Amino acid sequence: MQIEGRVNDLLNRMTLTEKVGQMCQVNGDGEGLKDLARRGLVGSILNLTGAETPDRARVTNEIQRVAVAESRLGIPIIMGRDVIHGFRTVMPITLGQAASFDMALIEEAAAAAAREASACGYRWSFAPMVDIARDPRWGRIAEGGGEDPLLTSRLGAAMVRGFQGSDPSRPDRIAACAKHYVGYGAAEGGRDYNTTWIPEGLLRDVYLPSFHACVKAGALTLMSSFNDLNGLPASGNPFILRQVLRTEWGFRGFVVSDWGAVEEMIPHGLCADRRQAAGTAAAAGVDMEMVTTCFADHLEALVNEGAVPITVIDEAVARILRVKLLLGLFDNPYTDEGREGELLSAQHLELARRLAAESCVLLKNDGALPLAPGIRSLAVIGPLADAPADQLGCWAGDGIPGDTVTPLRALRETLKGRCDVRYAAGVEHCRSDSDAGFAEARRLAADCDAVVMFLGEDALLTGEAHSRAFLDLPGVQEELARTIADLGRPVSVVVMAGRPLALTGLADRVGALLYAWHPGTMGGPALADLLLGITSPSGKLPVTFPRTVGQIPVYYSHKNTGRPPLDSARGGPLLSRRGDPELAEGPPAPSSRKIPMGTPLDPQGFCSDYLDVDHDPLFPFGYGLSYARFAYSHLSLSRAELPIGETVTVTATITNTGKVAAEEVVQLYVRDLVGSVTRPVKELKDFTRLRLAPGESRQISFALHTDQLAFHDAASVTRGARDQAPLAPCCGGAAAAMQRVVEPGMFHVMIGGDSEELLMVELTVV
Repeated sequence: MQIEGRVNDLLNRMTLTEKVGQMCQVNGDGEGLKDLARRGLVGSILNLTGAETPDRARVTNEIQRVAVAESRLGIPIIMGRDVIHGFRTVMPITLGQAASFDMALIEEAAAAAAREASACGYRWSFAPMVDIARDPRWGRIAEGGGEDPLLTSRLGAAMVRGFQGSDPSRPDRIAACAKHYVGYGAAEGGRDYNTTWIPEGLLRDVYLPSFHACVKAGALTLMSSFNDLNGLPASGNPFILRQVLRTEWGFRGFVVSDWGAVEEMIPHGLCADRRQAAGTAAAAGVDMEMVTTCFADHLEALVNEGAVPITVIDEAVARILRVKLLLGLFDNPYTDEGREGELLSAQHLELARRLAAESCVLLKNDGALPLAPGIRSLAVIGPLADAPADQLGCWAGDGIPGDTVTPLRALRETLKGRCDVRYAAGVEHCRSDSDAGFAEARRLAADCDAVVMFLGEDALLTGEAHSRAFLDLPGVQEELARTIADLGRPVSVVVMAGRPLALTGLADRVGALLYAWHPGTMGGPALADLLLGITSPSGKLPVTFPRTVGQIPVYYSHKNTGRPPLDSARGGPLLSRRGDPELAEGPPAPSSRKIPMGTPLDPQGFCSDYLDVDHDPLFPFGYGLSYARFAYSHLSLSRAELPIGETVTVTATITNTGKVAAEEVVQLYVRDLVGSVTRPVKELKDFTRLRLAPGESRQISFALHTDQLAFHDAASVTRGARDQAPLAPCCGGAAAAMQRVVEPGMFHVMIGGDSEELLMVELTVV
């Protein structure tokens, strides 16, 4: 029988109680789970058994056996787990993976996580997180792809393909869950769970595309978010759950609420009680409630009273059953208990090492890196040099610190017999306010040929409910770095963190700055390879780094305003944004800002700027140095005029002018100079990685179609005020209130190694 036939057959035989049971997810362990499974009152179990529990496959199989063999209809349970950036083999945090710009490797990493998780009986991951995040104060920025819709869309699609493969029913595959739908990363003030106000045009052009990309990649499930979106909490928002997701996009999988989000519509102020919350969520399009029991306690009565149509329940249950069938759970509900040997395999460890290396971003280098091959002594200093748990980052619940290879261990193993590697933490932990360890660290650094410091955030400072008001290095770490740098030794700093930090003071003082995010199980060997020059850094920033928290929000694709900032009116002592003195242009910036001339009555020099800090970021989106140098030249278009509906080829030559082989991420940006609504100063449209030998040149070509220039126009009341290109329905399906359009006019097409250092050519769309 085909899948739809099996779904309909089950629906026809299910009682209302059993249908509601499929819409309920229960958390944790306990004998009570067997009773729920036996009575058909649970559709999914979350977090069954913990990371340290042996024989997890046996435990999940036992619960599954009760559901399949002892319940009336034998409907299997889908076992869920937060498989965010790896499982037992922990990969770099997702924000770090985004810095690699290597979608093939990210897909491999997700496939490895799926193999490990499924070996323990888990067939559903609550990833990828594809929230657009432009406020690094928000702790969950660590879990996603950063600030850009295109990069996050490609990352999300790659993870969906990695988790599910071409056949999700294979026993080593798991269902993906794109989250948090939608707008969660735009929380006011960077405070988790906070309100979001996103105009529909911005919602459709920036915050929705990454979810649409996951749907097009075949994601079997989505998770509705915690936040209030434009006055309606996402788990009670029919516009996003029914109109956009199902009507416009044709999504046929199911939606699960985030943890307790249905019940939280009460404190939001949308619902008076749990009964109303259950009806509101189900009617809006939530198919399964995570953990809380509003559905279990009230949905059946709401249907019997006529408050919720039975069709709402049947549609939700059909979507859940369909996913279970696509996962092959009805035909093969059990896990091979011998597969747990796949955890922490050599293949997975090597993959984690490669991805950690590609994720690291070299932000500054005055020649301190790579470490000179002839050094006889190396001082390793800092609280994160040997912190195995913190190295794993947030949401690494199935990682075990004992598996972690730290930088200190890796450097000692790699340099054994060649260099004396000495260690002093300097501070007890990242947030310590004590300088008691400074003296020992200074003595050690003064006695060694070179110094590498490992600073940053511990794992508990990022992730859910871990927002920060300040973005400085926690505790006294910056003071530690200053006292070591003042010794005059070559000092390189490796930062492990789950978000961009404000590093202006640190970057000014040290010779090299390498951003490693939280690099996972094999972060130590990856960092040793980079520090010693065995491999060259190739990561690029997936999110803008501010100079200070007062600049937030700061992101590359901002609008220009009517009074854009003036380069002649920059503030305070600056580090070249290129981070490399040989690439800096002109003399250092002045130590105090040039005060604008004029008055409000004569506003000469008045612009969108700050009086006390430069307007541009410390490091821009897409930025990252290498041990090689790359020159861009010969940017050209295959045609100067591009008719709507056609493609232009954008070509440039990239040359490795350095002395080592290395990889570069080539980035294509576009600016629409005039639109029916104002457009960003630039938008990423494509990228590719390439490896070049010293002295090698290669011509790179991008195919740019006019569809990539589309955006959602203003509301219909403003249409007709100017000539428009032919309108096309948004995302297919029925026409929406806003239309996705391509407008003729002048565009700037740009190629470069980051979002600021770019070659530019003009293109006319006709």
